[in-house]
Amino acid sequence: MTLCAHRDAIRLVHPRSIGCVLCQARGDSWVQLRMCLTCGQIGCSDRSENRHALKHYEETDHPVIASCEPGEAWWWCYVDECYLWPAAG
Repeated sequence: MTLCAHRDAIRLVHPRSIGCVLCQARGDSWVQLRMCLTCGQIGCSDRSENRHALKHYEETDHPVIASCEPGEAWWWCYVDECYLWPAAG
């Protein structure tokens, strides 16, 4: 079992938009959305053509994202490549 060493990067954040701002600016669409748990940036998922959530991590080193999809309650650490669960201690 992989443990995440980046929980200290998680902040109490609020979404900075209701969709992927970078896709919206380009007139593109997305498949799923992810929120950076360091700054609240909303980006499109790896299933989307532009992969803006991943690009945000690569540009900022903000390691943990949360799914913004209804019914999904998971976080992902890009560095440790593992899922985290919000209620987990």
